Amino acid sequence: MTDSSRKKLIIGLAVMLAGGIVLLATAIHVQAMSTVIQAGKVNWPLVEAALMLTLVEKILFGLAVAATLAAAYFAAKRLGGIITGGQGKPDWKLAFKRLAGVLAKIVTFQPVFRFRPLTSLFHALVGWGFGFYLLVNLLDVLRGYLPGFEIPSTGGNIYRLLADVLSVGVLIGMTFFLVRRFVFRPANLSTREATLLHPKARAGIRRDSAIVGGFILLHVGSRFLGESFLVAAQGHADGWQPAASAVAGLWSGWSPQALVIGQHAAFWLALGLILAFIPYFPYSKHVHLFFAPLNFLLKPERRSIGELSRLNFEDESVSQFGAAKLADLGWEQIMDAYACIMCFRCQEVCPAYGTGKVLSPAALEINKRYALNYGGMSTLPETPLTEFAISEEAIWACTSCGACVDICPVNNEPMRDILDIRRALVLMENTFPKQLETAFRGMERTFNPWNISPAERMKWAEGLKVPTVEQNPQPDILWWVGCAPATDARAQKTAQAFAKILDAAGVNFAVLGQREQCTGDSARRAGNEYLFNELATTNVTMLNEVKPKRIVTTCPHCLHTLKNEYPAFGGNYEVIHHTQFINELIGSGRLELNPVEQGSGGAGEHITFHDPCYLGRHNKVFAEPREVLEAVQLNLTEMPRHAAKSFCCGAGGAQMWKEEEHGTQNVNKARFAEAKATGAETLAVGCPFCLTMMNDASKADGGEVQVKDVAELVAERLK
Repeated sequence: MTDSSRKKLIIGLAVMLAGGIVLLATAIHVQAMSTVIQAGKVNWPLVEAALMLTLVEKILFGLAVAATLAAAYFAAKRLGGIITGGQGKPDWKLAFKRLAGVLAKIVTFQPVFRFRPLTSLFHALVGWGFGFYLLVNLLDVLRGYLPGFEIPSTGGNIYRLLADVLSVGVLIGMTFFLVRRFVFRPANLSTREATLLHPKARAGIRRDSAIVGGFILLHVGSRFLGESFLVAAQGHADGWQPAASAVAGLWSGWSPQALVIGQHAAFWLALGLILAFIPYFPYSKHVHLFFAPLNFLLKPERRSIGELSRLNFEDESVSQFGAAKLADLGWEQIMDAYACIMCFRCQEVCPAYGTGKVLSPAALEINKRYALNYGGMSTLPETPLTEFAISEEAIWACTSCGACVDICPVNNEPMRDILDIRRALVLMENTFPKQLETAFRGMERTFNPWNISPAERMKWAEGLKVPTVEQNPQPDILWWVGCAPATDARAQKTAQAFAKILDAAGVNFAVLGQREQCTGDSARRAGNEYLFNELATTNVTMLNEVKPKRIVTTCPHCLHTLKNEYPAFGGNYEVIHHTQFINELIGSGRLELNPVEQGSGGAGEHITFHDPCYLGRHNKVFAEPREVLEAVQLNLTEMPRHAAKSFCCGAGGAQMWKEEEHGTQNVNKARFAEAKATGAETLAVGCPFCLTMMNDASKADGGEVQVKDVAELVAERLK
């Protein structure tokens, strides 16, 4: 017998045993009810006593609970074995530190409400109600076991009101979800046929949704109807149960015997469904109720959503670099598969999927989950990830923008899986898009992906006051210019503009000059961790010798690497972006700017701003660029997708150095179209990669919309 068959057998036997016991108990209870019905009238003292379980019922209920818990134990043990089969171990100290914040997220559903607000509202109704039902179910069991057990006075009234209102919320919310999925069937609840998806997943997701939705409707609906039967039998409305009292009017013609039997049948059906569902729970998407909080509590601490772990190339015992199979992933990356609710939100915000590529972050997590569900009892499948989880084409379509990580309501990190798989492909198999060879060779030989000689790295500064650290060894600001602003003709204009700003403000700064080399961001995002390791080690050694007080970068990718990833190499620095520093200079009055004449029609008067992924989502810098644009009196119109929900330019994740995967549209053109739709005359950016991508898209569109860095817009208004 296979592991999958054994799993199904265990679940089936547990469900059958629990269900049989519940049916038997229901029959016994209904029979007991007939003894307390006298001549069509209810003997209420006896009915209240009959709410208690008989000795036989207590035994039967106990057996059903035992069968359910046994099945749940084996399932939980299997899940624990699978998750701990990943790399590393959870730090439980983090859970205590984060507990208050995670509880706030759970209660408010804040991560859910960040996207699809209407759907999120109905999800919250279900979540709030189902969470409260943990208490409701416990108290209903106590009512069955303890004579006359009720919550007294005001507490009982509030409890009944909450149970009544939240029951209705759950029923409304779940009905919405079932109608949405099975009647309207929106495309954003699945993935395209071209995307790799487990063969059982398309039908399995729908089946699981039907089972979970049906269970919740029947469980909560049965309990709610039971309360309405009880209210009807009492002969008067219960002001603390307005919904149940309203429904109770439907049973006004029922006999007392029918009401009592209905109430008890509903009681047993509600609790029986819980016992029958628990063995299935660990294999359903509903298990996110357990793993989503754990994801928030235990996810390893990171300075940024894009910070990657350092690989130890000196440890000779390490035989695998990157992730080739499930066991190579971190334990938290395996747990992501169980936390996934299969809502496809990450897919909806993915720039690759949104422009017709085969990449779907959601499909990646779903494929992991189905492989685990249909795999061994407690072992991880040995099948290569590229054969069942994600195709190689999809792996190289990722821009590492972080949108999938940012929007996930359960804190999953599919981007991290993709970058770890890239590491394995490059380091273990020497497999990567051929176009990346030029960038790799440039970073290896000339220390920049443009293949420009280090001797030419300061040509952009000719005629400008730009001292090097040799000329000014004690600067207040070390300006990390970056490869693009130093070597790319268009991006050099940004560097020249920022140099003018620093000079105008009288800033004591210096640059590294020919000593500056690539931070290695593109190498790391492309999976070439060894090359990144070499660049990072060299840069950290050099920077620690320079001992900068503060570093300012003109590239968000440099900002991210220096600030978030160099600490693992012994480089701990204060690093800010040039838009942040410009904002400081303006705020302190060190920059004198010419006012813009309103209505002049000059270029740049009406602008929109594109948030670079590695400035915004990855490093949470949103306000400062906008404050700078406001300070220079420009009329800013936001794009629909901005700030944390900004759409990628298409250059990140080493896409700058390779051809884009096949799709229906280029990412940069999709983003530019959104910018142009605002009616802006100028598109402002804060990243040299974004500058290149948006400039290319503008040229392809006819060049009507100018693309400029924030520094250029400020420099144009210097007195």
